[in-house]
Amino acid sequence: MSETSTVRRVLRAIWNGITRIRMALSNLLFLVMLGLIYFVYVGGAPQPLPEKAALLLNMAGTVVEEKSPVDPLSAVLVQPTPADHEVLLRDVIESIELAAEDPAINELVMELDQLVYVGISRTQEIVRALEIFRASGKPIIASGDYFTQDQYLLASYADEIIIHPLGGVALEGFGAYQNYFSEALDKLSVNIHVFRVGENKGAVEPFLRNDMSPQEKRVTQRWLDDLWRQYTTQVESRRNLEPGTVDNYINNYADRLRAVNGDTSLAAQQAGFVDQLMTRSSSNDYLANIVGARNDDDLYEAIEFERYVSRKRPLSLSGPDGDRVAVITATGQILPGEQPPGSIGGDSLARLIRSTADEEGVKAIVLRVNSGGGSLFASEVIRQQLRYAQGKAIPLVVSMGGLAASGGYYIAAEADEIWATSSTITGSIGVFAAFPTFEDLLGRLGIYTDGVGTTDLAGALRVDRPLSPELVDALTSTIEYAYDSFIDIVATARGIPLHEMDALAQGRVWSATDALDLGLIDKVGGLGEAIDSAAALAGVSDYEVDYVGLPLSPRDMLLKQLANRVGSVA
Repeated sequence: MSETSTVRRVLRAIWNGITRIRMALSNLLFLVMLGLIYFVYVGGAPQPLPEKAALLLNMAGTVVEEKSPVDPLSAVLVQPTPADHEVLLRDVIESIELAAEDPAINELVMELDQLVYVGISRTQEIVRALEIFRASGKPIIASGDYFTQDQYLLASYADEIIIHPLGGVALEGFGAYQNYFSEALDKLSVNIHVFRVGENKGAVEPFLRNDMSPQEKRVTQRWLDDLWRQYTTQVESRRNLEPGTVDNYINNYADRLRAVNGDTSLAAQQAGFVDQLMTRSSSNDYLANIVGARNDDDLYEAIEFERYVSRKRPLSLSGPDGDRVAVITATGQILPGEQPPGSIGGDSLARLIRSTADEEGVKAIVLRVNSGGGSLFASEVIRQQLRYAQGKAIPLVVSMGGLAASGGYYIAAEADEIWATSSTITGSIGVFAAFPTFEDLLGRLGIYTDGVGTTDLAGALRVDRPLSPELVDALTSTIEYAYDSFIDIVATARGIPLHEMDALAQGRVWSATDALDLGLIDKVGGLGEAIDSAAALAGVSDYEVDYVGLPLSPRDMLLKQLANRVGSVA
């Protein structure tokens, strides 16, 4: 009896101990969640903005239309680098526009050393905001150690450019070079099967040739020249340089360096690309005098643009009221199904378009497209929902970013208006498919494939067998049908005779200038102009702009806020 009581007491003690541990862990987890929510939404109360400061445009990373998802755990454990960081274009533009009207901001400073890539098209969008800031009478200064070609286009819009005495301006021009694999594939005994309609679908040339075809060279050279002409014209205009100065500087760079004993910063200054050569400390003192204030670290007083826009544009817990123009972003490769931000999912984007069209107060939709294409099926799923929105008498305007080609043009073609920036690359109206088979490579290794099937097409898509004539005919017919459907949609939407549309298509890439002349787009301008035009088509003058995205669950919202908070802290 006593032994039974003892065992029972021991078991009861063990169970009570487990219960206490379980409750302690549950309470601890609850406290951690409360702390996490406090950290994300409340903790670290923001410091008040200074009464006098410069707006610091210090984009670190790549400027994008839509940020890719960030894993909060990775943000905590992995040290972020500019190569991994993304900067939202809208944050850049809105911060500049807000600062133009803010009496506490008395200048704008661009520090672009950590800017990985922005591109000419997005630079042109930012420049419109810079012109608004300049019109307010406040100076714009670009200061850095060294400017890459991409950084310098944006810096050239400053009223004054400062670089380090050991810095420079790296200009080289635009080029389009890639590897070609035909001979390598032959040596490896890999067979590439290409099905295409359109003689200019250059995406498959690397698998079929050892060099760029003459036709592809002519097409590529044309749009490259157009982009470079815009780059040089904008730089020379802003810097008050003679036409041809940029090309002359690049083509005679070795001679210019020799003349200044290899001093790259002095060569850039003598060519008129920069105004002053200053060390970091001298530049800081110079900027501090202009701002008229220093911070506790004795640096010129400045507010980083991301912090500034987050304070001036607080998080809204409810959507806008009244009439609005909805802006939907479609950026990245077009893929079937549901896809995260940074890619275009046929199902996810279609769902967003339909839900937006069904919302009360949406008077117009602007679809911002920045994509080189992808799945034709996914593109068609998206197109059908755009037609649904138009069927509800909602004007649809497409605003093209730097690239809106192939499937990117497919989803844009039937819009009521198509806008493109002057540096947009578009077109590529064509269809192709390509995949390898390895039967010859396996044969060299003594591996062979054999068997039986119930039909002529059974096992025809195996990569270890040659393509059968029946499969070749079937795939060719499929690609031809897709191409005919593509050009028929575009021809009907754009009011171009089918035979003329076929000549314009053929997979050829066009610059915005050529696309406008050919009737593939309607107007040249940025997202702001496209939004204004959409509102005009809808007949509304008092409206809000609503940048819509797929709704997030409470869990996803918490993780997103945590990732952003950790990223900003890092």
